[in-house]
Amino acid sequence: MAGPKLSDEVKAFIIQSLACFDGLAVVVAAVKREYGIEISKQLCESHDPTKKAGAKLGERWRVLFEETRKSFLEDTSTIAISHRAVRLRALQRMADKAEGQGNMVLASSLLKQAAEEVGGSYTNRRELTGKDGKDLPVPVSPVTIFQLPDNGRG
Repeated sequence: MAGPKLSDEVKAFIIQSLACFDGLAVVVAAVKREYGIEISKQLCESHDPTKKAGAKLGERWRVLFEETRKSFLEDTSTIAISHRAVRLRALQRMADKAEGQGNMVLASSLLKQAAEEVGGSYTNRRELTGKDGKDLPVPVSPVTIFQLPDNGRG
Protein backbone atom coordinates (compact mmCIF):
# COMPACT_ATOMS: atom_id res chain seq x y z
CA MET A 1 0.00 0.00 0.00
CA ALA A 2 1.54 3.28 -1.13
CA GLY A 3 -0.44 5.62 1.12
CA PRO A 4 -2.19 8.83 0.15
CA LYS A 5 -1.11 10.86 -2.89
CA LEU A 6 0.65 13.89 -1.49
CA SER A 7 0.64 17.34 -3.04
CA ASP A 8 3.95 19.12 -3.61
CA GLU A 9 3.06 21.45 -0.72
CA VAL A 10 2.70 18.52 1.70
CA LYS A 11 5.87 16.86 0.38
CA ALA A 12 7.81 20.09 0.89
CA PHE A 13 6.41 20.41 4.42
CA ILE A 14 7.50 16.85 5.26
CA ILE A 15 10.96 17.27 3.73
CA GLN A 16 11.62 20.60 5.44
CA SER A 17 10.43 19.24 8.79
CA LEU A 18 12.73 16.24 8.49
CA ALA A 19 15.61 18.50 7.42
CA CYS A 20 15.10 20.41 10.69
CA PHE A 21 15.56 17.13 12.60
CA ASP A 22 11.88 16.72 13.55
CA GLY A 23 11.22 13.06 14.38
CA LEU A 24 8.90 10.90 12.31
CA ALA A 25 6.10 10.92 14.90
CA VAL A 26 6.30 14.71 15.17
CA VAL A 27 6.10 15.14 11.38
CA VAL A 28 3.24 12.65 11.03
CA ALA A 29 1.26 14.53 13.70
CA ALA A 30 2.07 17.90 12.10
CA VAL A 31 0.87 16.73 8.67
CA LYS A 32 -2.41 15.58 10.22
CA ARG A 33 -2.80 18.86 12.12
CA GLU A 34 -1.81 21.16 9.22
CA TYR A 35 -3.32 19.32 6.25
CA GLY A 36 -5.81 16.84 7.73
CA ILE A 37 -3.94 13.95 6.06
CA GLU A 38 -2.96 10.78 7.89
CA ILE A 39 0.36 9.38 6.74
CA SER A 40 2.44 6.51 8.05
CA LYS A 41 5.89 6.87 9.56
CA GLN A 42 7.16 4.76 6.66
CA LEU A 43 5.75 7.20 4.08
CA CYS A 44 7.21 10.08 6.04
CA GLU A 45 10.65 8.42 6.20
CA SER A 46 10.60 7.89 2.43
CA HIS A 47 11.00 11.68 2.13
CA ASP A 48 14.30 11.72 4.07
CA PRO A 49 17.27 11.33 1.70
CA THR A 50 19.56 10.46 4.65
CA LYS A 51 17.61 7.24 5.23
CA LYS A 52 17.55 4.06 3.17
CA ALA A 53 13.80 4.52 2.63
CA GLY A 54 14.49 7.91 0.99
CA ALA A 55 17.18 6.66 -1.38
CA LYS A 56 14.94 7.14 -4.44
CA LEU A 57 13.83 10.67 -3.53
CA GLY A 58 13.94 12.96 -6.57
CA GLU A 59 16.75 15.47 -7.06
CA ARG A 60 14.44 18.46 -6.58
CA TRP A 61 13.46 17.18 -3.13
CA ARG A 62 17.04 16.26 -2.18
CA VAL A 63 18.15 19.83 -2.95
CA LEU A 64 15.28 21.22 -0.86
CA PHE A 65 16.27 18.93 2.03
CA GLU A 66 19.97 19.87 1.82
CA GLU A 67 19.32 23.62 1.55
CA THR A 68 16.82 23.53 4.42
CA ARG A 69 19.19 21.57 6.66
CA LYS A 70 22.11 23.90 5.85
CA SER A 71 20.03 27.00 6.66
CA PHE A 72 18.68 25.38 9.80
CA LEU A 73 22.14 24.53 11.11
CA GLU A 74 23.62 27.92 10.25
CA ASP A 75 20.83 30.15 11.57
CA THR A 76 19.73 29.53 15.13
CA SER A 77 18.24 33.02 15.39
CA THR A 78 14.88 31.69 14.20
CA ILE A 79 14.73 29.22 17.09
CA ALA A 80 13.11 31.01 19.99
CA ILE A 81 14.75 28.99 22.76
CA SER A 82 18.20 29.89 21.45
CA HIS A 83 17.71 33.39 22.91
CA ARG A 84 18.45 34.01 26.58
CA ALA A 85 15.43 36.32 27.02
CA VAL A 86 13.05 33.62 25.77
CA ARG A 87 14.55 31.04 28.13
CA LEU A 88 14.34 33.43 31.08
CA ARG A 89 10.68 34.24 30.34
CA ALA A 90 9.86 30.53 30.20
CA LEU A 91 11.73 29.92 33.47
CA GLN A 92 9.80 32.84 35.02
CA ARG A 93 6.46 31.31 34.00
CA MET A 94 7.48 27.90 35.32
CA ALA A 95 8.78 29.31 38.61
CA ASP A 96 5.57 31.34 39.13
CA LYS A 97 3.44 28.26 38.49
CA ALA A 98 5.58 26.03 40.74
CA GLU A 99 5.45 28.56 43.56
CA GLY A 100 1.71 29.02 43.08
CA GLN A 101 1.25 25.27 43.45
CA GLY A 102 3.40 25.22 46.59
CA ASN A 103 6.19 23.24 44.92
CA MET A 104 9.05 25.14 46.53
CA VAL A 105 11.68 22.56 45.59
CA LEU A 106 10.91 22.98 41.89
CA ALA A 107 10.58 26.77 42.23
CA SER A 108 13.98 26.92 43.92
CA SER A 109 15.53 24.77 41.21
CA LEU A 110 14.09 27.02 38.51
CA LEU A 111 15.38 30.14 40.27
CA LYS A 112 18.85 28.56 40.42
CA GLN A 113 18.67 27.72 36.73
CA ALA A 114 17.65 31.31 35.91
CA ALA A 115 20.56 32.65 37.98
CA GLU A 116 22.95 30.35 36.11
CA GLU A 117 21.44 31.52 32.81
CA VAL A 118 22.01 35.18 33.69
CA GLY A 119 25.47 34.44 35.06
CA GLY A 120 26.55 32.91 31.77
CA SER A 121 26.79 29.31 32.96
CA TYR A 122 25.34 28.12 29.66
CA THR A 123 27.81 29.87 27.39
CA ASN A 124 31.07 28.57 25.96
CA ARG A 125 33.13 31.60 26.94
CA ARG A 126 36.58 30.76 28.24
CA GLU A 127 39.11 33.11 29.80
CA LEU A 128 42.39 32.48 28.04
CA THR A 129 44.36 35.32 29.64
CA GLY A 130 44.52 36.95 33.03
CA LYS A 131 43.61 40.52 33.90
CA ASP A 132 44.70 43.07 31.29
CA GLY A 133 45.88 40.27 28.98
CA LYS A 134 48.56 39.01 31.36
CA ASP A 135 49.26 35.32 31.86
CA LEU A 136 46.95 33.36 34.13
CA PRO A 137 48.47 32.48 37.49
CA VAL A 138 49.74 28.93 37.73
CA PRO A 139 47.48 27.03 40.11
CA VAL A 140 49.24 25.65 43.17
CA SER A 141 48.15 22.20 44.22
CA PRO A 142 46.60 22.52 47.70
CA VAL A 143 47.47 18.90 48.47
CA THR A 144 50.86 17.26 48.32
CA ILE A 145 50.53 13.80 46.86
CA PHE A 146 52.72 11.08 48.36
CA GLN A 147 53.73 7.83 46.73
CA LEU A 148 52.22 5.04 48.82
CA PRO A 149 54.19 1.85 49.27
CA ASP A 150 52.83 -1.09 47.30
CA ASN A 151 53.15 -3.39 50.35
CA GLY A 152 54.34 -6.26 48.20
CA ARG A 153 51.33 -6.18 45.84
CA GLY A 154 53.62 -5.43 42.97
